[in-house]
Amino acid sequence: MGKLKVGLIGGGGGGNFFGHVHKRAIAFDNSRELVAGALRSNPDEAMAAAQDYDVEGFTDYGALLEACQSGKLDLDYVTIVTPNHAHYAPAKAFLEAGIPVLCEKPITMTIAEAEDLQAIVEAKKVPFILAHTYTGHPMMMFAKELVRQGKIGDVRKVEAWYNQGWLATALEKEGLQQAEWRTDPAKTGISNCGGDIGTHAFVAATWVSGRSVSRVSARLNRFVEGRQLDDDFNVIAELDNGGTALITATQIAIGYKNDNGFRIYGSGGSLEWHQERAESLLVRTGEVDETYWIGANYSFLPNSVGSYLRVPSGHHEDFFAALANLHCTMERTILRSRGQEAPEPFDHPGVAEGVAGMRFVQAAVDSSAAQGAWTDL
Repeated sequence: MGKLKVGLIGGGGGGNFFGHVHKRAIAFDNSRELVAGALRSNPDEAMAAAQDYDVEGFTDYGALLEACQSGKLDLDYVTIVTPNHAHYAPAKAFLEAGIPVLCEKPITMTIAEAEDLQAIVEAKKVPFILAHTYTGHPMMMFAKELVRQGKIGDVRKVEAWYNQGWLATALEKEGLQQAEWRTDPAKTGISNCGGDIGTHAFVAATWVSGRSVSRVSARLNRFVEGRQLDDDFNVIAELDNGGTALITATQIAIGYKNDNGFRIYGSGGSLEWHQERAESLLVRTGEVDETYWIGANYSFLPNSVGSYLRVPSGHHEDFFAALANLHCTMERTILRSRGQEAPEPFDHPGVAEGVAGMRFVQAAVDSSAAQGAWTDL
């Protein structure tokens, strides 16, 4: 069986690092390969970036799609790595053409756009994965499995966070591309901090716990003078089972890098995970604390997680492998949809989680504007 062929939309240019991260993740298992891309919004720059990536270049996603539909190019799926405002149009076009999509988060700029993509995915049964990279960490997957298995009982409270310090000053005014578009409402949407990293904390709180958020009370702050969107995001949420979630994110915590993690408190135990120490999962059951470490040689990991591991314990897999696991889930989903043999794909976030994330961010923005008033999703 040949490798799956992947197209990349966005991700080119010197100021973008995540396109190359996806390129590595696509190639990670030697069963997928990046073969084509529409890598920049400027046509000339898009073609130059394709040379840098050593793939067939296209001036825009429309030309890439046309090549697929005309039979000139055969793609198994596309990966979208553009700023937020450029997610919806290419995702919609490729999904409507029946081509699976792996898309960076947040899924779109608005709830309506997200719901439109959900309708297409459900009607056409086209695979769609939302690239919340950290959900590919095996120990985050294991945490979800433990909750699902009842290891900690009923979920009562969740704390999820993401602390960064890189936007503690006005980097957007210094010409840094990643800061410029994230702080621009026309490109990032109604929330900077909430949409960018608050959605990671939201997925940690909900995807791992298996609970959804019913309503929120939020406080969003803009600490850097002149900034149009939030750089600090704080939410207390009511879960669908009556439990409580504290979901916070900030970009002004000086000295913090990518401090993402969660604690889940249940009626029979607790779970704790930190992205910057991703190889371990802490399970507290009252009298004895259990620390689980990653490793393909450990039998305590269920096959749903173990089948994603590649190296023995004591070796660091981390970020590239986590993102590769999302591409692996896409690969497994595509192969099984064709009736080919493949391991069961893990239920990584998809279009439903994307819609829920957009509703969460919108409710938080509305609640903050109303001085923290409880706001339904």
